[in-house]
Amino acid sequence: MQLKDKIIIVTRGSGLLGKEMTRYLKLHEATVINADVIDKDNDGIAFINTDVTSEASVNDLFQTVIEKFGRIDGLVNNAYPRTRDWGLKFENIPSASWKKNIDLQLNSVFYTCQQVLNYMQPKQSGSIVNIASIYGIVGPDFSVYENTQMTMPAAYSAIKGGLINFTKYLASYTGKYKVRVNCVSPGGIFDNQPESFVTNYEKKVPLQRMGTPADIAPAVAFLLSDESSYITGHNLIVDGGWTAI
Repeated sequence: MQLKDKIIIVTRGSGLLGKEMTRYLKLHEATVINADVIDKDNDGIAFINTDVTSEASVNDLFQTVIEKFGRIDGLVNNAYPRTRDWGLKFENIPSASWKKNIDLQLNSVFYTCQQVLNYMQPKQSGSIVNIASIYGIVGPDFSVYENTQMTMPAAYSAIKGGLINFTKYLASYTGKYKVRVNCVSPGGIFDNQPESFVTNYEKKVPLQRMGTPADIAPAVAFLLSDESSYITGHNLIVDGGWTAI
């Protein structure tokens, strides 16, 4: 990976996917900043306390990185803020909760992209990677949730579908500035879900297993690297074949 000395910000770098992303990027000699509200031990990776739902906090993040490093080469929009009632069945979702989750997730990505471009455009370079999902591409298979208390939150599909098309919009808009914008759509990631869910999921996916953070990090790194210099507006699906059937 051609990532050496690139200045890359990963939002929610302390999370399930984010921790592996930051580790992998550092392994390939990038200078990585974990922008999160939680500072977990991330192998000495730089941490900046950041709430992506706060415009002031996002502004402070970018200003701090510029003051310390002089530029921003990459941004991964990986944060996943949501309300306490996230995960209700469709008929039980309050409209206020729906609106709030759209604001927390989709609108925060809009703002981080808008602001980071203030620093990337003058440099005529940069790569943004948005983390989407297979459920921004296809409808959920509710059979995998049978015999569990789990479901697929309705807002998730709307947010991730919107994010995929927003990525294409940005790629078209920022091409003249030599800034690339892509997204990665993971399939189901193992996170100690109920055994029945894991069994149901693995029966359907062609590769017969759930994904891991280690499956996702290399895809993100590739889109941040110079090796993907002619790729923009792309949705890289990493799902074990889920969307192929």
